[in-house]
Amino acid sequence: MTDDIIVQVCDGLDMLNEDTSIPRNIRRGAEEVKVLLLKNADPLDVRVSTATSRLDELANDPNIPLHGRTLIWNIMSRLEELA
Repeated sequence: MTDDIIVQVCDGLDMLNEDTSIPRNIRRGAEEVKVLLLKNADPLDVRVSTATSRLDELANDPNIPLHGRTLIWNIMSRLEELA
């Protein structure tokens, strides 16, 4: 189940990264979060909390369009299931 949620989160991050209406810095941040989540060397709780913190920063960026912010919130909701 944990792996399924991580796959869904990564799919959401890919959607965010591929959306050209999202500012480049936010797309780059989404890619960084994906790499962080897939880094199995760190414990899952550390990866989830770090990813959630980073996504919160991205969601609060004043330049992000509303649909991008909503997608980030949905991704964060999925991550909270792992906490």
